[in-house]
Amino acid sequence: MTVASPVRKTATDRVPLGNTGAYVSRIGMGTGTDGGRVQREIGQEGFTRLIRYAYELGINFLDTADMYGTHGMVGTAIKGLPRESLFIQTKMQWDAPTIPEKPLEVLDRFLSELGVDYVDSLLIHCATKPTWDVDLRSMMDAYDIAQEQGKIRYKGISCHGLPSLRRATEVDWVQLQLARINPFGKHLDGLDGTWDEQGDIPAAIAELKAMHAQGRGIIGMKLIGNGDFRDPNVRRESVEFVMGCEFVHASIVGFGSIEEMDETLGNANRALAR
Repeated sequence: MTVASPVRKTATDRVPLGNTGAYVSRIGMGTGTDGGRVQREIGQEGFTRLIRYAYELGINFLDTADMYGTHGMVGTAIKGLPRESLFIQTKMQWDAPTIPEKPLEVLDRFLSELGVDYVDSLLIHCATKPTWDVDLRSMMDAYDIAQEQGKIRYKGISCHGLPSLRRATEVDWVQLQLARINPFGKHLDGLDGTWDEQGDIPAAIAELKAMHAQGRGIIGMKLIGNGDFRDPNVRRESVEFVMGCEFVHASIVGFGSIEEMDETLGNANRALAR
Protein backbone atom coordinates (compact mmCIF):
# COMPACT_ATOMS: atom_id res chain seq x y z
CA MET A 1 0.00 0.00 0.00
CA THR A 2 1.35 3.38 -1.02
CA VAL A 3 1.00 6.15 1.54
CA ALA A 4 0.59 9.61 0.02
CA SER A 5 3.12 12.16 1.17
CA PRO A 6 1.63 15.08 3.11
CA VAL A 7 1.18 18.25 1.10
CA ARG A 8 3.90 20.70 2.01
CA LYS A 9 2.62 24.12 3.01
CA THR A 10 4.26 27.26 1.64
CA ALA A 11 4.03 31.00 2.17
CA THR A 12 2.36 31.52 -1.20
CA ASP A 13 -0.33 28.83 -0.91
CA ARG A 14 -3.86 30.03 -1.60
CA VAL A 15 -5.63 29.68 1.72
CA PRO A 16 -9.27 30.29 2.68
CA LEU A 17 -10.13 33.29 4.82
CA GLY A 18 -12.34 31.48 7.27
CA ASN A 19 -15.79 30.68 5.92
CA THR A 20 -15.99 33.80 3.73
CA GLY A 21 -15.26 32.03 0.46
CA ALA A 22 -12.21 34.20 -0.21
CA TYR A 23 -8.79 32.69 -0.98
CA VAL A 24 -5.52 34.59 -0.70
CA SER A 25 -1.81 33.87 -0.56
CA ARG A 26 -0.76 32.96 2.97
CA ILE A 27 1.65 35.92 2.96
CA GLY A 28 0.44 39.17 1.45
CA MET A 29 2.24 42.40 0.63
CA GLY A 30 1.50 45.42 2.78
CA THR A 31 2.12 48.99 1.67
CA GLY A 32 1.87 50.80 5.00
CA THR A 33 5.23 50.45 6.75
CA ASP A 34 5.66 53.57 8.88
CA GLY A 35 2.38 54.88 7.50
CA GLY A 36 3.41 54.02 3.94
CA ARG A 37 6.58 56.12 4.03
CA VAL A 38 8.85 53.14 3.34
CA GLN A 39 6.91 52.09 0.25
CA ARG A 40 6.46 55.66 -1.04
CA GLU A 41 10.19 56.32 -0.79
CA ILE A 42 10.95 53.34 -3.04
CA GLY A 43 9.47 55.37 -5.88
CA GLN A 44 7.02 54.11 -8.47
CA GLU A 45 9.54 52.18 -10.56
CA GLY A 46 10.97 50.34 -7.58
CA PHE A 47 7.54 49.78 -6.10
CA THR A 48 6.20 48.33 -9.36
CA ARG A 49 9.22 46.04 -9.56
CA LEU A 50 8.51 44.84 -6.01
CA ILE A 51 4.82 44.20 -6.71
CA ARG A 52 5.63 42.29 -9.90
CA TYR A 53 8.29 40.25 -8.11
CA ALA A 54 5.77 39.33 -5.42
CA TYR A 55 3.20 38.39 -8.05
CA GLU A 56 5.66 36.15 -9.88
CA LEU A 57 6.41 34.36 -6.61
CA GLY A 58 2.70 33.72 -6.07
CA ILE A 59 1.68 36.57 -3.76
CA ASN A 60 -1.76 37.77 -4.85
CA PHE A 61 -2.82 39.57 -1.64
CA LEU A 62 -2.17 43.33 -1.69
CA ASP A 63 -3.00 45.49 1.30
CA THR A 64 -3.21 49.27 1.16
CA ALA A 65 -5.14 52.14 2.79
CA ASP A 66 -6.14 55.71 2.08
CA MET A 67 -3.87 57.07 4.79
CA TYR A 68 -0.81 55.28 3.37
CA GLY A 69 -0.88 57.36 0.21
CA THR A 70 -0.18 54.26 -1.89
CA HIS A 71 -3.45 53.76 -3.79
CA GLY A 72 -2.09 55.34 -6.94
CA MET A 73 1.18 53.43 -6.68
CA VAL A 74 -0.68 50.14 -6.37
CA GLY A 75 -2.93 51.06 -9.29
CA THR A 76 0.05 51.77 -11.52
CA ALA A 77 1.92 48.65 -10.39
CA ILE A 78 -0.93 46.24 -11.17
CA LYS A 79 -1.76 47.57 -14.64
CA GLY A 80 -1.84 44.68 -17.09
CA LEU A 81 -2.24 41.99 -14.41
CA PRO A 82 -5.47 39.95 -14.50
CA ARG A 83 -7.80 41.61 -12.00
CA GLU A 84 -9.36 38.31 -10.98
CA SER A 85 -5.93 36.99 -9.97
CA LEU A 86 -5.50 39.65 -7.29
CA PHE A 87 -7.05 40.17 -3.86
CA ILE A 88 -6.92 43.90 -3.11
CA GLN A 89 -7.66 45.13 0.38
CA THR A 90 -7.91 48.75 1.42
CA LYS A 91 -9.13 50.69 4.43
CA MET A 92 -11.17 53.80 5.10
CA GLN A 93 -10.07 56.05 7.95
CA TRP A 94 -12.82 57.18 10.29
CA ASP A 95 -11.06 59.95 12.19
CA ALA A 96 -9.42 62.03 9.47
CA PRO A 97 -10.55 64.31 11.08
CA THR A 98 -14.15 63.06 11.34
CA ILE A 99 -16.33 60.20 10.15
CA PRO A 100 -16.73 60.51 6.36
CA GLU A 101 -20.04 62.16 5.54
CA LYS A 102 -20.33 60.28 2.24
CA PRO A 103 -18.44 56.98 2.54
CA LEU A 104 -19.68 55.74 -0.84
CA GLU A 105 -18.13 58.74 -2.57
CA VAL A 106 -14.90 58.10 -0.69
CA LEU A 107 -14.98 54.51 -1.91
CA ASP A 108 -15.49 55.68 -5.49
CA ARG A 109 -12.34 57.79 -5.11
CA PHE A 110 -10.46 54.71 -3.86
CA LEU A 111 -11.57 52.71 -6.90
CA SER A 112 -10.50 55.51 -9.24
CA GLU A 113 -7.08 55.79 -7.58
CA LEU A 114 -6.57 52.02 -7.72
CA GLY A 115 -7.87 51.79 -11.27
CA VAL A 116 -10.33 48.99 -10.46
CA ASP A 117 -14.09 48.46 -10.49
CA TYR A 118 -14.17 46.82 -7.06
CA VAL A 119 -11.98 45.98 -4.11
CA ASP A 120 -11.99 42.55 -2.59
CA SER A 121 -11.92 43.81 0.98
CA LEU A 122 -12.76 47.16 2.53
CA LEU A 123 -11.95 47.61 6.20
CA ILE A 124 -12.79 50.25 8.77
CA HIS A 125 -9.31 51.48 9.64
CA CYS A 126 -8.00 51.49 13.20
CA ALA A 127 -11.03 51.33 15.48
CA THR A 128 -10.02 52.18 19.03
CA LYS A 129 -13.25 52.44 21.03
CA PRO A 130 -15.51 49.67 22.33
CA THR A 131 -18.45 51.66 20.93
CA TRP A 132 -17.15 51.67 17.35
CA ASP A 133 -20.12 49.72 16.02
CA VAL A 134 -22.45 52.47 17.27
CA ASP A 135 -20.21 55.42 16.47
CA LEU A 136 -19.42 54.20 12.93
CA ARG A 137 -22.84 52.86 11.97
CA SER A 138 -23.07 55.20 8.98
CA MET A 139 -19.84 53.71 7.59
CA MET A 140 -21.04 50.17 8.22
CA ASP A 141 -24.32 50.87 6.44
CA ALA A 142 -22.43 52.33 3.48
CA TYR A 143 -20.22 49.24 3.31
CA ASP A 144 -23.36 47.10 3.18
CA ILE A 145 -24.67 49.12 0.25
CA ALA A 146 -21.31 48.91 -1.54
CA GLN A 147 -21.29 45.16 -1.05
CA GLU A 148 -24.75 44.90 -2.60
CA GLN A 149 -23.53 47.03 -5.52
CA GLY A 150 -20.53 44.77 -6.09
CA LYS A 151 -18.00 47.49 -5.28
CA ILE A 152 -16.61 45.46 -2.39
CA ARG A 153 -16.64 41.71 -1.88
CA TYR A 154 -15.92 41.52 1.84
CA LYS A 155 -16.05 43.94 4.76
CA GLY A 156 -14.26 44.10 8.05
CA ILE A 157 -12.21 46.11 10.48
CA SER A 158 -8.77 46.63 11.96
CA CYS A 159 -8.62 47.38 15.67
CA HIS A 160 -6.08 49.02 17.95
CA GLY A 161 -6.55 47.99 21.54
CA LEU A 162 -8.38 45.26 23.42
CA PRO A 163 -11.59 47.28 24.02
CA SER A 164 -12.32 47.60 20.30
CA LEU A 165 -11.00 44.11 19.51
CA ARG A 166 -13.26 42.53 22.11
CA ARG A 167 -16.25 44.37 20.70
CA ALA A 168 -15.34 43.19 17.20
CA THR A 169 -15.62 39.59 18.38
CA GLU A 170 -19.24 40.29 19.30
CA VAL A 171 -20.30 42.14 16.13
CA ASP A 172 -21.62 39.76 13.47
CA TRP A 173 -21.20 42.40 10.74
CA VAL A 174 -17.45 41.72 10.62
CA GLN A 175 -16.36 39.23 7.96
CA LEU A 176 -12.61 39.94 7.99
CA GLN A 177 -10.47 40.95 10.95
CA LEU A 178 -7.05 42.52 10.39
CA ALA A 179 -5.24 41.98 13.68
CA ARG A 180 -1.84 42.72 15.13
CA ILE A 181 0.13 39.65 16.17
CA ASN A 182 3.71 38.77 17.08
CA PRO A 183 5.30 36.93 20.02
CA PHE A 184 6.85 40.05 21.57
CA GLY A 185 3.78 42.25 22.11
CA LYS A 186 5.24 45.02 19.94
CA HIS A 187 2.47 47.31 18.69
CA LEU A 188 0.03 44.63 19.84
CA ASP A 189 -3.41 45.19 21.35
CA GLY A 190 -3.37 46.23 24.99
CA LEU A 191 -5.71 47.85 27.48
CA ASP A 192 -5.75 51.37 26.05
CA GLY A 193 -4.88 50.89 22.38
CA THR A 194 -1.99 53.34 22.29
CA TRP A 195 0.68 52.76 19.68
CA ASP A 196 3.63 51.97 21.94
CA GLU A 197 1.92 50.17 24.81
CA GLN A 198 3.01 46.61 25.54
CA GLY A 199 0.37 44.36 24.07
CA ASP A 200 -1.41 41.67 26.04
CA ILE A 201 -0.59 38.62 23.92
CA PRO A 202 -2.80 36.01 25.68
CA ALA A 203 -5.82 38.34 25.73
CA ALA A 204 -5.45 39.32 22.08
CA ILE A 205 -5.02 35.71 21.01
CA ALA A 206 -8.14 34.69 22.95
CA GLU A 207 -10.20 37.15 20.90
CA LEU A 208 -8.73 35.97 17.61
CA LYS A 209 -9.43 32.36 18.49
CA ALA A 210 -13.04 33.27 19.29
CA MET A 211 -13.38 35.04 15.94
CA HIS A 212 -11.80 32.09 14.16
CA ALA A 213 -14.35 29.76 15.75
CA GLN A 214 -17.10 31.96 14.28
CA GLY A 215 -15.75 31.46 10.77
CA ARG A 216 -14.25 34.94 10.39
CA GLY A 217 -11.28 35.53 8.12
CA ILE A 218 -8.32 36.40 10.36
CA ILE A 219 -5.45 38.36 8.79
CA GLY A 220 -2.31 39.01 10.80
CA MET A 221 -0.23 42.17 10.70
CA LYS A 222 2.76 43.66 12.55
CA LEU A 223 4.72 40.41 12.22
CA ILE A 224 7.89 42.47 11.92
CA GLY A 225 6.74 44.98 14.55
CA ASN A 226 6.04 47.66 11.93
CA GLY A 227 9.64 47.22 10.77
CA ASP A 228 11.04 47.70 14.27
CA PHE A 229 12.50 44.19 14.54
CA ARG A 230 16.05 44.85 13.34
CA ASP A 231 17.58 41.59 14.52
CA PRO A 232 17.10 38.90 11.83
CA ASN A 233 16.76 36.25 14.53
CA VAL A 234 13.89 38.18 16.08
CA ARG A 235 12.21 38.50 12.68
CA ARG A 236 12.63 34.78 12.12
CA GLU A 237 11.19 33.93 15.53
CA SER A 238 8.21 36.20 14.96
CA VAL A 239 7.37 34.77 11.53
CA GLU A 240 7.75 31.23 12.90
CA PHE A 241 5.37 32.06 15.73
CA VAL A 242 2.68 33.44 13.46
CA MET A 243 2.99 30.59 10.95
CA GLY A 244 2.24 28.28 13.87
CA CYS A 245 -0.94 30.13 14.82
CA GLU A 246 -3.68 28.02 13.24
CA PHE A 247 -6.27 30.70 14.03
CA VAL A 248 -4.51 33.15 11.66
CA HIS A 249 -5.38 32.41 8.04
CA ALA A 250 -3.07 34.84 6.24
CA SER A 251 -0.67 37.63 7.13
CA ILE A 252 0.36 40.99 5.69
CA VAL A 253 3.99 42.13 5.74
CA GLY A 254 5.08 45.59 4.61
CA PHE A 255 8.00 44.83 2.34
CA GLY A 256 10.43 47.58 1.42
CA SER A 257 12.75 45.52 -0.78
CA ILE A 258 13.13 42.24 -2.61
CA GLU A 259 15.64 41.15 0.03
CA GLU A 260 13.09 41.67 2.81
CA MET A 261 10.51 39.70 0.87
CA ASP A 262 12.91 36.83 0.22
CA GLU A 263 13.86 36.69 3.90
CA THR A 264 10.27 36.63 5.14
CA LEU A 265 9.11 34.04 2.63
CA GLY A 266 12.14 31.91 3.45
CA ASN A 267 11.42 32.11 7.19
CA ALA A 268 7.76 31.28 6.59
CA ASN A 269 8.52 28.34 4.30
CA ARG A 270 10.95 26.83 6.78
CA ALA A 271 8.44 27.21 9.60
CA LEU A 272 5.62 25.67 7.55
CA ALA A 273 7.80 22.71 6.52
CA ARG A 274 8.18 21.54 10.12
